Amino acid sequence: WYNRVAESGFKSFNTIAATFYEHSNEILNFYDNRSTNASAESINSKIKAFRAKLHGVNDTKFFIFRLCNIYA
Repeated sequence: WYNRVAESGFKSFNTIAATFYEHSNEILNFYDNRSTNASAESINSKIKAFRAKLHGVNDTKFFIFRLCNIYA
């Protein structure tokens, strides 16, 4: 498939093929093990929402302390 895309001459297809090639292990991991990074993305979303609620972070130590107490 990669060779046919490379021979087609379309730059956009080459970009897509390169992306698939670089991330093929992660893509196939879902089909092999049914595992995703959804839980990590959920935690990242909660951290972003918490940070937005504080209108920025002035004291990094306190921010990490609060994160650990709320989401740990």
